[in-house]
Amino acid sequence: MTSDDVLFRPVQPVRAYQRVAEQIEERILNGDLPPGSRLPAERDLVTRFGVGRSTVREALRVLQSAGLIRSRPGDPLGAEVLGVSPDNLSQALGRLTRSRVASLGELVQFRMVLDAESNRLAARLHTAEDLARMQQEIDRMAALGPAELHAFSEADARFHQAVAEASGNSLLALCARAVHEAVVAVIEKKIAGAADAAGWMARSIEHHRAVLGAVRSGDAEAACRLGREALFAYYADLVEPEARRLLEASVEP
Repeated sequence: MTSDDVLFRPVQPVRAYQRVAEQIEERILNGDLPPGSRLPAERDLVTRFGVGRSTVREALRVLQSAGLIRSRPGDPLGAEVLGVSPDNLSQALGRLTRSRVASLGELVQFRMVLDAESNRLAARLHTAEDLARMQQEIDRMAALGPAELHAFSEADARFHQAVAEASGNSLLALCARAVHEAVVAVIEKKIAGAADAAGWMARSIEHHRAVLGAVRSGDAEAACRLGREALFAYYADLVEPEARRLLEASVEP
């Protein structure tokens, strides 16, 4: 075997639909095609790309499976651009967990890391508007009862979204929402199955108030610790036994 044999490998031919999908995806990602806009109709895409209709339809299927567009064959208005959103990421995380590529324990540990860092940065970088958003979601949670678990969970998600956005890091905010949505069914099931659902919800509200207090006072370490401890308390008994050690390792700083 020569040195050239080590440096180079055979290449795979790229199909036309992949090139079409790549071009459209690039236009979506760079903002030329913003969310809510429409792609040209299939007939126009066939002409513009110089390919057959089946090639265009396959490219649209690829883009739709990636969550970037919503397409219906023959739609005279053209496919709707959805763009990049936390939904794409949360769906991918959910599929990873269901497929056992990543365990629920690993997903929860990932959220512990995200929440702890979001809380820490929010304590240092928050604005008055950020604090008002957090308080608003706590007030909404406090107004809900055990029969309104989904609304309670959504207010919880918006609270953590506000904290993550207060961190000033858009990727933290994106990942925080996606991870929350990937595990939301687990937490709702836990609340529903609790012997004292109202008491459980009250304890959750008190935790959120404690986080807000730490963020408001600028106590970054306390805010960080609260993020880790609460998630451990929520999920430690629900994850796989062998994954519990992952959460235990993340509780302490």
